[in-house]
Parts: sequence; structure tokens; C-alpha cells
Amino acid sequence: QVQLVESGGGSVQPGGSLRLSCTVSGLTFDWYDMSWYRQAPGKERDLVASISTDAGSRKYADSVKGRFTISRDNDKNAVYLQMTGLKPEDAAVYYCNARFALSIWTSDIYWGQGAQVTVSS
Repeated sequence: QVQLVESGGGSVQPGGSLRLSCTVSGLTFDWYDMSWYRQAPGKERDLVASISTDAGSRKYADSVKGRFTISRDNDKNAVYLQMTGLKPEDAAVYYCNARFALSIWTSDIYWGQGAQVTVSS
């Protein structure tokens, strides 16, 4: 059974920092590209950051560039999102995502249950 378990969410004041963790089990972790998405109330789920299997490629949404850092530890089957300079608009439920391209048409995709991040004074 595949499980993605997020942790590290919480409430922080604007300008603060949080580190999200996602621990993965039940799949060959270093085969999977990993991403963080977020979804605010009434909005779509958006990609925040992604990292390739060997961490050689990292991509970020424009809104978080320079403030968020995605990383992974393949020995620990974990992916992280270090968030600094948090803004109220960063408040959302953050989801961990694992993706393995089975073919050019289909991918094996798994989601975590989400971690709430609240940013307010």
C-alpha cells in the first residue's frame, strides 16, 4: 500500500518559516518525481515546486521563487519543502505528490492527505 504522509504544517506569522516533510512508503521512491501542490479555499490545486528523481532538476512556481526550496532524501524516502518569507497568500493545504511516467500517455500518481499552512498575524 502506497502512503504519502505530510507533516510540518501549522500556523505562522507573515515573514515566518515552515518546513514541510513528506514521507513515502510502498513504492520505489527514487523512481518518482516529487512535487508539492497547494490548494486554497475556493481555488484550484496549483503546483508549487517539483524535483526530479536525482534532485538534478527543480522547478518552482513564480510566486514562490526565492522563498521556497524543495529537496529530497532518497535514503529516507522523503521530500521536503522549506518555506521562508511566508505571506498570507501562501496559506493553503499543501499536498505531496509522487509521479512516475509509465509511458508518454500515462503516469503512476499518488497524493498525500495534505498539510494545512496558515499565515496570519
